[in-house]
Amino acid sequence: MALLAASVASAEMPRLEKHGTAARLVVDGKPMLILGGELGNSSASSRAYMARHWPRLKAMNLNTVLAPVSWELIEPKEGSYDFSSVDDLIADARAQDMKLVLLWFGAWKNSMSTYVPAWVKRDQARFPRVRAQDGSTVEILSAFSENTRVADARAYAALLAYIKKVDSGRSTVLMVQVENEIGMLPSAREHGAAADAAYAGQVPLALIQKLRSGGEAIEPELRDLWKRNGSKEKGSWAAVFGADEAGQEVFTAWSYARYAEAVTVAGKAVYPLPMYVNAALNRTGKKPGEYPSGGPLPHLLDVWKAGAPSLDLLSPDIYFPNFSDLAARFVRPDNALFVPEANNASAPETPANAFYAFGRLEALGFSPFAIESVSAEEHKAIADAYDVLRQLTPALLTAQGKGTMGGFKPRVLEDGTVQDAPVSQVMGDYRFEVGFIDPWTPKAAQKPATHGGLIIQTGPEEYLIAGRGIVVTFAGSGKGPPLAGIDKAEEGVFDAQGRWVAGRLLNGDQTHQGRHIRLSPDQFQIQRVKFYRYR
Repeated sequence: MALLAASVASAEMPRLEKHGTAARLVVDGKPMLILGGELGNSSASSRAYMARHWPRLKAMNLNTVLAPVSWELIEPKEGSYDFSSVDDLIADARAQDMKLVLLWFGAWKNSMSTYVPAWVKRDQARFPRVRAQDGSTVEILSAFSENTRVADARAYAALLAYIKKVDSGRSTVLMVQVENEIGMLPSAREHGAAADAAYAGQVPLALIQKLRSGGEAIEPELRDLWKRNGSKEKGSWAAVFGADEAGQEVFTAWSYARYAEAVTVAGKAVYPLPMYVNAALNRTGKKPGEYPSGGPLPHLLDVWKAGAPSLDLLSPDIYFPNFSDLAARFVRPDNALFVPEANNASAPETPANAFYAFGRLEALGFSPFAIESVSAEEHKAIADAYDVLRQLTPALLTAQGKGTMGGFKPRVLEDGTVQDAPVSQVMGDYRFEVGFIDPWTPKAAQKPATHGGLIIQTGPEEYLIAGRGIVVTFAGSGKGPPLAGIDKAEEGVFDAQGRWVAGRLLNGDQTHQGRHIRLSPDQFQIQRVKFYRYR
């Protein structure tokens, strides 16, 4: 049964806004950080299945659930819509006082086209599939089919119209993801008459202008590819970018971006919520088509920005160990970081990645995948981490874009190598060095990749230090005495009204006689510290 929803005309729609050098999500007129978790692909299709999970998600201190809405469920017959699955999600999220990000599983989900309605699947003449280079058919709908694009955009617009009808006064739905992990398999580009004709055509002027005007701001791989092929300002795709897989992938990215733009425009014309696409990332040494070619990958971000300007965000799904490096590629003046799939929720390093994303990269949201499937131990780790981040949200939002906070975790390379050497950052009048090896715990018993935290400057000498498994030392920076000491350090929590409730006053062994601030590896915590300088 459809939700009864009288929208409030004066209610503010969720939106993104600039805040200093950062961007943030504004909901009901107030900034918000998404402490999220994404459901498994099939979980949201059954309200009965989800019934036992909603209380667990709330207990994990999530404020937002990312949930799929599939084309096959909402339009089982062409032109006949069934939004009962959307009703269920909205009602159950509201019952837990939680928000939603909806994931549109339309033409593509993880490259493939398995979530489309049967009337699309079974009509190959009207909705053609991709042809591989050898002429074989792949179960991927062609990006060059106008019929597919129009039908997909129409269903997406119907979804947004329904969200507007039932939710515009409540803002339960914060954002919508357009498709899911778009990308071409198993080759770098689509083949067939329509695709081949487009590939032989001229590179659009909009992309050439982006390359020409972007200069050194263009992602280095794309910039170098264009230069290697003569920096041409007109010509076919092969002439401008080369005929190899790398050049073909640029064509694929543009084709997918234009399709996603059409779907996005159709949705925003009805209800312009923030919208984004997510990327299935590529491993070093793999060729396009060995990974989903042409998605919004780091080296193709400029192609997507030129081809799909109506999208608000390009967002990475990060399952590889090198979280810090990959996430940083998506932080640009024209793109804020939102991580819709931050590895599996069961991964032990996920909480540390959250602290880094918010503290260092000023993310507007973080969301591990398969959040409903975690064990009791994994549940506790995320719940404890999100509890601390929830308490720190006002301070984090205040510091965004101002250069008054930092996030810290060991850098992990793509092959899993953990670089656990200390790192340093100047903040205000102090230089902080953050180590990831706890001095009071046997090193063999530690997992430094799970250690991480953040520092937020709240006053000239006042700082909040939070996380687990980090040791912070300090010195003066800039003019003034070179040495620094602890004036006062206390552990504590922020209550529901945002007031600091102090616990122990830390000194002696807990600060190594004033030498450091230590957050033990076995618990997430907050310490409020005031420093002073001396000679």
